[in-house]
Amino acid sequence: MPDLTLLLDPETPDDAAAIERLNARVFGPGRFARSAYRVRESADPDLSLSFVARVGTLLVGANAMTPIDIGGAPALLLGPLIVEPVFRSQGIGEALVTRSLEAAKAAGWKLVILVGDEPYYARMGFKPIPPGRIALPGPVDPARMLYCELEPGALEAAKGEARGA
Repeated sequence: MPDLTLLLDPETPDDAAAIERLNARVFGPGRFARSAYRVRESADPDLSLSFVARVGTLLVGANAMTPIDIGGAPALLLGPLIVEPVFRSQGIGEALVTRSLEAAKAAGWKLVILVGDEPYYARMGFKPIPPGRIALPGPVDPARMLYCELEPGALEAAKGEARGA
């Protein structure tokens, strides 16, 4: 069997249905109760910063980058990051995040936040947000709130509740 190449492409509107099916399989209906989803309800992702991963023609992963505002400071909310379960642990999620961070930096963004596991995201430059600095609507474990500065010092401008921009 030939090796299949992983392709990373910017998300397009045509990808929406396949991404939603993947999201439903991976996270189930409980995903709508998460705080990050509440932020995303009021803002659309920036498709030029959001990517899909394909093996051949099969969509096996996706991530979104949604513009947000944190106390007057512009930022991006990364996620959801979703990878088809049979394709996990092959570097697809890290490749998607890295590509989005590169695109965001090139577009002039300075700060990205997410809700996730520090051991996984730390290797891509994410660190814990200091307690009480940034809030999301609804409950969220503050230890899972992470940030990545695309420009040194960017976190200093961001304080308060994150809202869709």
